[in-house]
Order: sequence, then structure tokens, then C-alpha cells
Amino acid sequence: MKKNTYALIALCALASSAFAQIKVDAPWARATVPVQKTSGAFMQLQSAKDARLVAASSPIAGAVEMHKMEMQGDQMKMQQVDSIALPAGQVVNLASGAYHLMLIDLKRQLKAGDKVPLTLIVEHPNKKRESITVDVPVKPLDFVSPPGAHTAAH
Repeated sequence: MKKNTYALIALCALASSAFAQIKVDAPWARATVPVQKTSGAFMQLQSAKDARLVAASSPIAGAVEMHKMEMQGDQMKMQQVDSIALPAGQVVNLASGAYHLMLIDLKRQLKAGDKVPLTLIVEHPNKKRESITVDVPVKPLDFVSPPGAHTAAH
């Protein structure tokens, strides 16, 4: 009986670790000038199963908002969104000119080489939420994301 109990506990632990299936690649945030109070954070997200990015936070910002940039006629428009879909197996690129995170009301200047702690909240179809903490490196003001970073689905 004890062996069955231990096996069940091990299986439950394995199942709960399988729940955490969000991969975060190439995160970065843009450096700021001394008086600047906002910046952007960018990365590639991939979920093993359908999910949604529903929130983000950082202790260095008063708020972190999810935004989408898109062309409306001949103008680029940016608007806040409630969530970002993470379709199973697809790379979702949070990039300049697409979906991205805005760090608002910064508490300090972001300097190249710094790290920004960022917590992402992902919601799965069963409404369970998962927190992922990422140390996001700050890149110089003139940094351009690696080639191919803008070709992923978003």
C-alpha cells in the first residue's frame, strides 16, 4: 500500500511539473535616458499547450501593460490588450512593432547591462494560472533584436 501511495505522489508531482510548459527565449528590455519613465520589454514565448499571457509585473515599474502595435491605414497605432494568445507549439514574438510589454512609471533609469525582474502570468484553458519569473537583460538604446526575431507568429 505504501508503494502505491508513493507512486501516486510521484505521479502527481510529475503532472504538476508538466503544467509549467512555457518557454521564454531572448528576453530584453530597452535602456532609458535619465528622465524617461517608460520602456519596452520583448521576448519570444512558446507554450506546449494553448494558453494566454494575461498579466505581467515588475518591482521596478508602477505597472506593466501588454500592448499591440498595428497599422491602421497609414498610421502605426499602439493599444493596450487584455491578453496575448499563446497557441500550442507556436512561437509568439513580443517585439517592437507587434505585441510587447510596456514598463510604465519606472522607479529608476534602465541602464545597459542591468537586469529587470519580470513576472509573467499565464492562464491555461482550465483557468489555472502560472507565474514565470524572468531576469530580463537591459540592452542599449540602439539595440536591434537578432535576425529572425520578427518572423515568428504574433
